[in-house]
Amino acid sequence: MRKWQEIKELMSGFKNLPTLGLAILVVAASPAWAQGQYIGFVYPAGGQQGTTFPIRLGGQALIHASSVVVTGEGVSVRLVDHYRVMDNQELGLIGQQLNELRKKESAVDDVMVAKMAWFEFPAPIGPAEEPKLGQAAPKSAPAPSEKEVAKQNLIERLRRLFAEDERNPAVRSQTELVFAEVTVAPDAKPGRREIRVITKRGISNALSFYVDQVPEVARKPMVTCQLPVLGKEFLAQRKRPPEEEELRITAPCTVNGQIAAGEVNRYRFAATKGQRLVIAAKARALVPYVADGVPGWFQAVLRLRDNNGREVAYNDDFRSDPDPVIHYEVPEDGEYLLTINEALFRGRESFVYRITVSELPFLTSIFPLGGRVGEPVQIEMTGWNLEKTTLAPPPKDAKPGHHLIAATNGKLVSNHVPFALDTLPECLDREPNNDPSTAQKVVLPIIVNGRMDRPGDWDVFEVEGKAGETMVAEVSARRLGSPMDSFVKVTGADGRIIALNDDHFDAASGLNTDHTDSYLMVKLPADGKYFIHLGDARRQAGKEHSYRLRLSQTQPDFALRLIPSRIVIPSKGSAAVTVFVIRKDGFEGPINLSFKNLPPGIESAGATLAAKQEVVALTVKTSLTEMEKPVSLTVIGSVTVGGREIIREAVPAEDKMQAFLWRHLLPAEDLPALVYDPSYQPPTDRVRPPIRDQDRPKNVNPTLQKASVDGYMRQIERLYQEWFFTDEFANREMAGIEARLIK
Repeated sequence: MRKWQEIKELMSGFKNLPTLGLAILVVAASPAWAQGQYIGFVYPAGGQQGTTFPIRLGGQALIHASSVVVTGEGVSVRLVDHYRVMDNQELGLIGQQLNELRKKESAVDDVMVAKMAWFEFPAPIGPAEEPKLGQAAPKSAPAPSEKEVAKQNLIERLRRLFAEDERNPAVRSQTELVFAEVTVAPDAKPGRREIRVITKRGISNALSFYVDQVPEVARKPMVTCQLPVLGKEFLAQRKRPPEEEELRITAPCTVNGQIAAGEVNRYRFAATKGQRLVIAAKARALVPYVADGVPGWFQAVLRLRDNNGREVAYNDDFRSDPDPVIHYEVPEDGEYLLTINEALFRGRESFVYRITVSELPFLTSIFPLGGRVGEPVQIEMTGWNLEKTTLAPPPKDAKPGHHLIAATNGKLVSNHVPFALDTLPECLDREPNNDPSTAQKVVLPIIVNGRMDRPGDWDVFEVEGKAGETMVAEVSARRLGSPMDSFVKVTGADGRIIALNDDHFDAASGLNTDHTDSYLMVKLPADGKYFIHLGDARRQAGKEHSYRLRLSQTQPDFALRLIPSRIVIPSKGSAAVTVFVIRKDGFEGPINLSFKNLPPGIESAGATLAAKQEVVALTVKTSLTEMEKPVSLTVIGSVTVGGREIIREAVPAEDKMQAFLWRHLLPAEDLPALVYDPSYQPPTDRVRPPIRDQDRPKNVNPTLQKASVDGYMRQIERLYQEWFFTDEFANREMAGIEARLIK
C-alpha cells in the first residue's frame, strides 16, 4: 500500500471580516452558524430536457445523505452513492478488499448482488466511442452472471474511491462526494433551478442547476485537485491524455467541463455560411463567489478560431456580466475551434462551466426595463435569432419587484432578462431634453423610462419643489442588465448643484458587484423649479443604454435578507437564523418579524428589529423528534408607516465572501427547514454471518488492548455496513483482530 499523509481537520464556521456598504454583524450565539452541510460544486450543472444523466456534488459534512433535490417541476434526482473522507487505516483495508476482488477466484455473496445493482453508475453523458478505422468489431461474449456483474460493480466502486481520493486537496471543503442520477422531463421549463443535498443531519446550501434545450456533452469529471506548492505549482497540475484536450462536437450543443490550473479546453465543430451563432458560457453563474482568489469567481475567457487558426471572435465578459458571450455570423463554411480558459489560468474541480453553441434566440436588451403593476406595456427587444419570437411581460397579477422574462417562438426559449414592476406612475423620456432650457417637465411621483441616445447625452427633467420637501432620485439600470453607468445631479433654477451621486451600493442585489446605479435623497432648500440631470459617467450611449429613473418624495420601505438559506433544528430543540434589513429612503422605524403559516410542531415567538437596527436573531423551536423531509418556511416583516402597512418577505440568502474581503448576501429561491435527530446512526441493514473456524488465524501473538480491538472492530463493521466489504473479507479481518487481543 502506498503511504498516505495525515488528513487535517476540516475547518468550518464563519470568520468576521469588515464589509463595504451593509455591515454584516454576526450573531455569535446563533446555532445556525454551526451548520456544516456544504456543497462547493455540482458537475455537470444542468442537462437537456428529456434526458437522464449522472452528476456529482463536492462538499463537506454530507455524510448520511438521504436525497438530492432540485427546485421547480420536471426534475427528479436519484441518490446513487456517497464518498466520505477516509482515514489511512480505512483506505488500507479497502485496498486489501480491492486486491482480493481482482483475483479471479474471489466472489461476492447473494446479498451483495442485490446491493451492487443499486451502486451501478449510469454511463456518462457525451459522445459514444466509435471503433477506430480498420479495427474489427468485438466478438460477442457470453453474458456474465449476476454475481460477476456485482463483483465488477464493487470493484469499480472501490477503484473510483481511490481514484477520487486526494490526501492533500487544494480545497478541503469540497472533498466529500455525492453521486446522483438526474432525470429531466421533456416538458421541464428551461432556465435556472437550485440544487441541494439533504442529509439525516442537515441541509446544504443551494447551487445553480440549469435545464436547457439542446443536446449535451460532458467531459470526464475531474478528480479532487492537489494543493499546489509555491514554486512547484506544475506538480499539482492535472495530467491527462492529449485526446481529452480537444473534443469534436456538433452544434447545437451544450458542453460541460471543469477547468484545472493552466488548462485550455478546446471544442471543434463545423459551421455553415450565414449561421448566426450564439456562444454563451455559464461559469460565474454556477459558482458566483470564490473566497480565496481574485476577482472572486471563475473568470472565463472564450476564443473562436477559424480553420486557419486565425482568431475571429473573443470575449471575456458580456457587459457587466463576467460570463462571456460571443455573437458570430459565420462568413464561410468550415471548421471552427472554440476554446475556454480561466483568465489567470487558475482552476480546480469547482471551476465548472457550461457553454451553449447554437442559434437559439438571445436577448441583448429590452425597452422599457419595467412597467407599472397591472398595466399593459409594449416591450421592444433587441438581440440575435429573434425572428418569429414574442416577448410577454410578467402576468397581470405579478407583484412589484424584479421578474425574469424571455422570448420564445413556441418551441425554443431565449435567455432570461430582468423586468421591473412598480406601483408609481410611469412615462417615457422625450427628446430633446438635454439641458434646463429644454428640460422635460414631470410631476412627482414618477418613474421615467429612457435611454442615453448619443455619447455625452444628458436627460434633464424639471420638477416643482417645496421648501423642506425631501426628494429622491434613484436610477435602476445596471441592476436590470443595462450597461449604463449612471450619474445624477440636482440643480436649482440658478444652475447651482444641490446634490449629486455617481455610484450607490445596494446590499439587496447580492449577485451584483458593479454598483453603478445612482441614488440620492435631497432636502429642497426653497420653493421653485429644480432640475434633475441624468447622464452616463463613461459617456457611452446606444439602444441598450436604458434606465428607469424614480423621482418621488421619500417612499419609506425596506428589504429583508435571512441567513443561512436553510434552518436545521435538533430534536425537540431550537435554532436561529439571522435577519438583515436594508432600509430604503431613510426609513428607520422598528420592524416586526414572524414566520408565516408554520407547520404543526414548529413554533416561533418572532422578533423585532428595533429602530435603526440592521440585524437581529430570529429563533424557532420544535416539539418534533425528526422530520422525514424538509418543509419550506417563509419569514415576513411588517410595519405601519403613515397609516400604510408594509409587508415584505425575507429573502433566504447565504453570506458569501469574495476575493478574501468582500461579503455578499447571495439570494436563494426557498427556505427549507428540517428537524433532525443528533443521535442518528445509519441502520445496520446487513447481517454478517458467524465467523467460521477457518477464518480464525493460528499462532498469532496477542498485541492489542481491548480498547484498540473494539476500535478496530467498529471500524470494520462501519465499512461493512457501508457496503465496501464482502462477508468473507469482513469476517476474516475481524477474526484476525480478535486473535490479537491481549487477554
